[in-house]
Amino acid sequence: MRLAYFDCSSGLAGNMVLGALLDAGLDKNQLINQLGNLRFAASKLQIKKTKKHAIKGTYFEVMSVEQPHRGLTDILRLINKSKLSKTVKTLSAKIFRRLAEAEAKVHGLPINKVHFHEVGAVDAIIDIVGTAIAIEKLGIEAIYASPIPHGQGFIKHAHGILPNPAPATAELLKGIPTYGIDVKGEIVTPTGAAIISTLASSFGPSPKMAVEQIGNGAGGKPFPTLGMLRVFIGEAKLPTENETILQLETNIDDMEVETLNKAIAALMKAGALDAFIEPILMKKERAANKLTVLCRLEDKDQLLEMVYKLTTTLGVRVFLASREVLRRKFVKVKTKHGKVKLKLGLLAGQVLTAAPEYEDLKKLAKKHRVPISMINSSVFGAR
Repeated sequence: MRLAYFDCSSGLAGNMVLGALLDAGLDKNQLINQLGNLRFAASKLQIKKTKKHAIKGTYFEVMSVEQPHRGLTDILRLINKSKLSKTVKTLSAKIFRRLAEAEAKVHGLPINKVHFHEVGAVDAIIDIVGTAIAIEKLGIEAIYASPIPHGQGFIKHAHGILPNPAPATAELLKGIPTYGIDVKGEIVTPTGAAIISTLASSFGPSPKMAVEQIGNGAGGKPFPTLGMLRVFIGEAKLPTENETILQLETNIDDMEVETLNKAIAALMKAGALDAFIEPILMKKERAANKLTVLCRLEDKDQLLEMVYKLTTTLGVRVFLASREVLRRKFVKVKTKHGKVKLKLGLLAGQVLTAAPEYEDLKKLAKKHRVPISMINSSVFGAR
């Protein structure tokens, strides 16, 4: 599997993403020819080699003519009427929809009433569509990224002076690991945030990969220590998927196991990826149980609140964890008792594991008044 990993520690903008991919080997003539399928007016594309802090990279910029403000419908029509590939159209539309949803939410407007101002200009359209073209042409199958930094102070925007990061950028980065740095200025733009939040499977350390190409995309702002977005492209050493999750842990010595079991059931129902207890021995030889909850980053607050309400704990340890997982695929299997969802684990396209959904087995077992093991057997008999 061909991977791309974006190191966003020095900033992130749409033109920086495309600059990094060009620097990593995307053929600029191929990009220009493909962008010509959009068929709208733009004076020229500036693609040049540059240096920032003695590091070479590629700077990409659109020198565009004046354009009207566009809404999501206008942009999607422009993309769909083009002769771009289906893959590029689908990915470009997905990024723009995510951007439109964020803009609509922060401005309190229906999504079809949002006008993008700078985002609807030619440069942003080309940044997004160009990125989709690059992903297809470079054969990138999965994308990962580092946690995202953000600056301080205020930024100038079409809507006036806004806090940093801009409201739309902040909305797009919800649920993604971010951190503040001591720089006054916009180091992550809404277009950059829309691209990376749509494309990246997870945010954390680089996955295991044999790096073949490295690209640096230069930004246009003169920050003293920032301005290069790096991308690493190569083959996964083991074709598993890397994702970042949270691990919540707490030690509990004053609750019965039966009560903890009810808490686990509630946490799983609320969206935890897993929840379990382990017997431990605490200080002063006190027997206790350690409750562990695995969850997606965006589910942390909800599940953390539930842990406090459902248990007697006074504090919870929170860890950012990276895990390698088989690519998952769900299929429906028809048995003589009814349909059961089957979760497949794939490695390089080969099915290594297959597990029926327990709740489906339980439901059919209750309906037909037979043991769960009989339903389970019929699932694999059906295969």
